[in-house]
Amino acid sequence: MKIGVLGAGMMTESLAAGWVRAGHDVLIGGRTPEKAAALAARIGARAGTLREAAEFGDAVLVAVRREGLEETIAAAGGALAGKPVIDCGNAVDVTDFSQVTYQDGTSMAEEIARLAPGAHVVKAFNQAQASVWAMDPPAFDGRPLAVPYAGAEEGKAAARTLITDLGAEPLDAGDLRQARNLEAMAIVIIRLLFSGYDPHSVFAFVSPGRTTEAFTSR
Repeated sequence: MKIGVLGAGMMTESLAAGWVRAGHDVLIGGRTPEKAAALAARIGARAGTLREAAEFGDAVLVAVRREGLEETIAAAGGALAGKPVIDCGNAVDVTDFSQVTYQDGTSMAEEIARLAPGAHVVKAFNQAQASVWAMDPPAFDGRPLAVPYAGAEEGKAAARTLITDLGAEPLDAGDLRQARNLEAMAIVIIRLLFSGYDPHSVFAFVSPGRTTEAFTSR
């Protein structure tokens, strides 16, 4: 698969390196071209502009801070339309660890969908710090990390592939509205990390986690 990445930070380095190891063709675009080029050289990927990365990918990862989100999506232009777009970010105010929401309480992933009409946005990889995604594979006590994802049905197949190719297990958490809950869950981990917990701290979903019958409240 050809994967375009918007952003050249720690999450990009960890996730994209895993996808390169799995045989995917990765092109990294960043707002600072020199930074994107240096990162790409370290992990065996290509580098280009944000627009080039968006056009290149069969699927596109958005890995930017919320402050740069609108500028990044604008730079991609209309190239995200019709493509799976994976959002790994979290909109959180670390002064009080509150969730930052957008119009009508929507999530960062839903904001990407608003800014990039026609993109098939899926929230994934936001539950753990970059060092977890650098693990090969991300496993705890011999069990692969289960990765919750939520979003557009048209983007989920690509998300599942990108999760499994890191050696993790996909965990479907619903439609794009559930991204609000995934982002809120991540704040628990972010707060722990800021208080000194090991960067490998995660929500560890035990697998197999599905029973033969759906749970109903009583």
